[in-house]
Amino acid sequence: MDKKWGGVLSNPVYGIRLMLLSLFFAISSSLLAIPVQDPGEYVRARFLERMKQPFKADNRKKALIIGDSHAQDFYNGILENAYLSNYQISTRYIPTRCQIFLGITINSSSPPALPSAIKPEDRALCIKSDNLYKARKQLAQADLIILAASWRKWSAKSLPQTIQNLHLDPGQTLFVIGRKSFHKAALKDYQHLSPSQRLTLRNPVDEHQMEINQLLQNSIPDKNFIDIHKLTCGNTDTCPVFTDRLKQISFDGGHFSRDGARYITKSLFEHSQLGKL
Repeated sequence: MDKKWGGVLSNPVYGIRLMLLSLFFAISSSLLAIPVQDPGEYVRARFLERMKQPFKADNRKKALIIGDSHAQDFYNGILENAYLSNYQISTRYIPTRCQIFLGITINSSSPPALPSAIKPEDRALCIKSDNLYKARKQLAQADLIILAASWRKWSAKSLPQTIQNLHLDPGQTLFVIGRKSFHKAALKDYQHLSPSQRLTLRNPVDEHQMEINQLLQNSIPDKNFIDIHKLTCGNTDTCPVFTDRLKQISFDGGHFSRDGARYITKSLFEHSQLGKL
């Protein structure tokens, strides 16, 4: 062995440093090999775990969260902030392509036909999928009902009739979560911006956001409507990209990151009637 390196390695201090350095690189390599959770999987996973879970006969209140991936976002935000801890929660998934809609009274003895607004290529999916009529037993049991979706124009227009057809009891509480939209962009697109620039950065919403959210504002009573757009973005057609801690709110323009779910849902509960739950 070279005399120079032999002396270094024989020194216990240098030996320890080399051992620690080797350990550091080994750990770093292992961490790099660990797959990062797919953001789409984060959105779906916990909602699907609670899907169609029967309510238990205990003293806790019962909450039913119904909708598409936007309902999944809302449920994640509840969990990230430990809200509704005094509720047992069940979820029902209705695909965006099928929408939340009920064209007949929920007490009807015959299931409803699919609305004509559903596209022909989506009808087979929607026949098999869950809907409000299929959820009628849990709807009758729930103390709290939350509807959240990437609302389309036709379902937003029909929502007052849908709610009327649910025939909810006076003791039941209903909230409709408004439509949300964030600009799709990768984090690398903002790496050149300073922290202060990121905090004030706003991007335009999608082309249907303002019109559909206005339909919901006009037709759903204030006591039932949670205007996520107004509470997050104000009355403009742009929305912030980052949280107050400079974490990206949405990873794809439509769904929350973990940080976004925590941040936005906290704001909803602090500045709307959700805070009374």
